[in-house]
Amino acid sequence: MDNWLPTLITPTPTEGYDDLALKLSRMTIKKTQPDAAMRDRLRPDYAEDAVALIAVSAVVATHFSTIAAANDHWREAK
Repeated sequence: MDNWLPTLITPTPTEGYDDLALKLSRMTIKKTQPDAAMRDRLRPDYAEDAVALIAVSAVVATHFSTIAAANDHWREAK
């Protein structure tokens, strides 16, 4: 198995969100439903479902919170 997550450390909060929180969310789906064809068939079901899209946002926010804590991005600027 490849080491797709070698660290939670990112240079900036933006990279933590864009590069890592979204990647963690995508990998969660991939590992939960490893069949790519099935994921493709299911995508239209949630792509236009506001509740499902809001749920995705909550998952990404949880991942970003973990990354931000690991990076101490919540500290006050000096």
